[in-house]
Amino acid sequence: MFKRILIANRGEIACRIMRTARRLGIQTVAVYSEADQDALHVEMADQAVFIGPPPSSESYLVIQKIVAACRDTGAEAVHPGYGFLAENEAFPKALAGAGIVFIGPHPGAIAAMGDKIESKRTAAAAGVATVPGHLGVIADEEEAARVADEVGYPVMIKASAGGGGKGMRIAYSRDDIASGFARARSEAKSSFGDERVFIEKYIRDPRHVEIQVLGDKHGNVIHLGERECSIQRRNQKIIEEAPSPLLDAKTRRRMGEQAVALAKAVGYDSAGTVEFVAEQDKSFYFLEMNTRLQVEHPVTELITGIDLVEQMIRVAAGEPLAFKQSDVKLSGWAVETRIYAEDPARNFLPSIGRLVRYRPPAEMCADGITVRNDTGVYEGGEISIFYDPLIAKLITHGPTRDAAVTAQVDALDAFLVAGIRHNIPFLSALMLNERWKSGKLSTAFLAEEFPGGFAPIVPAGEAARTLAAVAAAIDNVLGDRKRRISGQQSAHRVTREQLRSVQLGENHIKLKITHGALHDTGPSDHKARAAQFEVRFARDDESKRHVVISRWKPGDLVWSGTVDGRSVSVQVRPVLNGFDLLHHGVETRAYVYTEREAQAARLMPPKKTADSGNSVRCPMPGLVVAIAVAEGQEVKAGETLAVVEAMKMENVLRADRDGIVRKIHVKQGDSLAVDDIILEFA
Repeated sequence: MFKRILIANRGEIACRIMRTARRLGIQTVAVYSEADQDALHVEMADQAVFIGPPPSSESYLVIQKIVAACRDTGAEAVHPGYGFLAENEAFPKALAGAGIVFIGPHPGAIAAMGDKIESKRTAAAAGVATVPGHLGVIADEEEAARVADEVGYPVMIKASAGGGGKGMRIAYSRDDIASGFARARSEAKSSFGDERVFIEKYIRDPRHVEIQVLGDKHGNVIHLGERECSIQRRNQKIIEEAPSPLLDAKTRRRMGEQAVALAKAVGYDSAGTVEFVAEQDKSFYFLEMNTRLQVEHPVTELITGIDLVEQMIRVAAGEPLAFKQSDVKLSGWAVETRIYAEDPARNFLPSIGRLVRYRPPAEMCADGITVRNDTGVYEGGEISIFYDPLIAKLITHGPTRDAAVTAQVDALDAFLVAGIRHNIPFLSALMLNERWKSGKLSTAFLAEEFPGGFAPIVPAGEAARTLAAVAAAIDNVLGDRKRRISGQQSAHRVTREQLRSVQLGENHIKLKITHGALHDTGPSDHKARAAQFEVRFARDDESKRHVVISRWKPGDLVWSGTVDGRSVSVQVRPVLNGFDLLHHGVETRAYVYTEREAQAARLMPPKKTADSGNSVRCPMPGLVVAIAVAEGQEVKAGETLAVVEAMKMENVLRADRDGIVRKIHVKQGDSLAVDDIILEFA
């Protein structure tokens, strides 16, 4: 076994690999760019080596720097994680030349499967079903249009060396070919250094199902079941689960057998993933093979009990697999959500800055439920513009799909992130979506369920009543604390009014709250006092009372307790005269008034948002890739104005109305902040 390995990556996956290496007694070496000098993976490693400026093309993608870091630290092997150099066949070749072991498949397998065009040819030769399409490299826009006409619309324009949703565009007609071809090539070149693209038939209403395979250097290959990854935005996975709600035992066996056959055809000798596009009738076609560890590997680990990083390390060290296909048993259900630094209410635009607060839910394994958090950030750290916006992966496991989803909802409610915008409200809304809960999924799920994008959820029904009860309980605790400030003159005992009006956005909920007895909660060796409140809502049966119990105290960022015996977690952030609350995807500002205060509050005029005028502003921090117009040019609604790149994705800004460009304030290569003016219309 290796004594020291280097992780040629950053963020959560570097930290994830280090945890397993530490458990195996292996020392770890981190590499870092200037932007990552204070990163968590640098702190976790036994040694760390600086490798260059923030752009990955000058640091994490420079093979010579990684090899030099291995030589300087005595690292015997390198784990590439995912992304960066993980699927670059030149990387393991360079390592081998320096006498360093690559913790991944041999270069021949990477070459055969890393090129999407060649991989489809190999798959077809191995008897694996493939998607109809044109497997040649598309030279220019004219050829792209001709091939797309032959294949039939809609088509997918895809980077041959792509992955992670980069370099992919859907063309629904010939009109989409020009922009789709240009954007796919541009993203492919900037992300992978390879601008080749090909075209295949785009299958409507498909599901994305993938098989985890594992091989060793002795010819053994097995599969570890499937993962469903159909919930995607811009071809980027957001939620993954294992197993898939679609597959039955027969289909799982067939899909697994094809994945193993393909892996054996290229002599695969590590962890890898064979991805399929599946139709709703359970028919499936080979999509691609990822010759690396997948972002979503934890869900497979939780249903199989197999540590994939450990197996990759053991296989790289020459050990044979310690188990056969018949030994692999799937147990329970696992769900993973990806927590990103992005603003769902602004079309998921990236958000960068300092993590003023970062308090994930406690990891646990009890009562049949597991909560796991794979992260590469910490409170006070920075989210950089240079890399992927992934903050953390939250994984829950339970005996059933419903149990795993319920655990995920509860964990998201307790996951506190402040200082930047994030997608936790969106993830919570997805977990509570009836179609999601029923397992009726497709890669078009988000477009169909959120056709206008994600809008903030207005508190209503049971969620509104829960938030109102919690807000009133918080206000009561705060009021009680104020009345017990020391040094006050003694006077008659203050009797607090019980009637309250709780304002949640535009919603006003009247209730009556009474303070009950204190309760002992927690284990016998660590008792804590919890306050109990009784709440009665107006227009309710007066005899119907709701019991609210919590140990919340001023300063706590998450209110945890029970409402009518049901566990509830609500994030709490104080604001002037109220607090912002987040629960079950609902973000709302709460004000708790007496009746007299509520009457006065209703007379206050609402604030109006200022008009942005005739200017086009940058919706997210990013770099100007292109300016598509000139001063004095007349443009029509829908025409491209500029392209801004943020966190490795190109975002096209289009005109929302007809007009004439009066002044352009930026140029190609400029770095912009949120709301910087790009251009103005006359």
